[in-house]
Amino acid sequence: MLTWKPVLNQSGPTEFVFRVFTTVPELQVLLFLLFLLLYLMILCGNTAIIWVVCTHSSLHTPMYFFLCNLSFLEMCYTTVVVPLMLSNIWGPQKPIPLAGCGAQMFFVTLGSTDCFLLAVMAYDRYVAICHPLHYTLIMTHKLCVQMMVGSLALAVILSLMLIGSVFTLRFCGCHQEVNHFLCDVAAVLRLACADIHVHQGILYLASFFVLTVPFLLINISYLLIARTILRIRSAEGRSRAFSTCSSHLTVVLIQYGCCSLVYLRPRSSTSEDEERKLALVYTFITPLLNPLIYTLRNKDIKGALKIAIVSKSTSGTH
Repeated sequence: MLTWKPVLNQSGPTEFVFRVFTTVPELQVLLFLLFLLLYLMILCGNTAIIWVVCTHSSLHTPMYFFLCNLSFLEMCYTTVVVPLMLSNIWGPQKPIPLAGCGAQMFFVTLGSTDCFLLAVMAYDRYVAICHPLHYTLIMTHKLCVQMMVGSLALAVILSLMLIGSVFTLRFCGCHQEVNHFLCDVAAVLRLACADIHVHQGILYLASFFVLTVPFLLINISYLLIARTILRIRSAEGRSRAFSTCSSHLTVVLIQYGCCSLVYLRPRSSTSEDEERKLALVYTFITPLLNPLIYTLRNKDIKGALKIAIVSKSTSGTH
């Protein structure tokens, strides 16, 4: 069993720096502005969803409770990563100590909560469509909170396990540069002055568990949902039932598609630079698309946003 060893006693470096995207000043400015714009859009989009759900009593349902938590997690993840990344694009590289790297790694791997939460949301849709008369009896507020806390607790355990496996290693003093824009577990592992095959195996198994188990549960939920929808006689009823799942399904495909490409591809077929580019996708694109998908494809959210905008504009004219 792996035990924690204080990293300050290691002979390796106490600081890391991240590899720069480019040394061309003009490109640095463009990347800084682009990433800053995407970051602000992520914050605004997810904040808007949380605000709308919290301020409209008609949206105080389990589905939107989980959606709020998903939006909050997306904002936390990007806030842990993006500000530091922006500070390193412009100006001299800013080293991050081992303790800081470990803290960032913890919150980054805590992003696995998203995968468990998406499985919980699929179960919510299953109960709503397959057992509509018992929905309020099954999906109580207490159960929703328990499932949310359970998802977070499972992610915390996995995060601590991965961080413990990384920081039991000794790091080479000549390899202080992380070929990434964040303290990614796989990227930091490559800097170790030791055989890391066991640690890479632990990382792969943890990634496999986080991605495949929730995805399997999601598939089971939607197979049962599809069976129920096909039994509905009216086309309008089938369309209405499917529309309640379309936003969630779209988010699931994006989330699991990106994460699988990053963490489940064979290392021999993925270069470090490719990993960094793929990581940009789930750092910016996934958190940005989630609020857009739920805003554009969900009638309840769209309606609540329209009401909020109209009421604000009306109050502003008086």
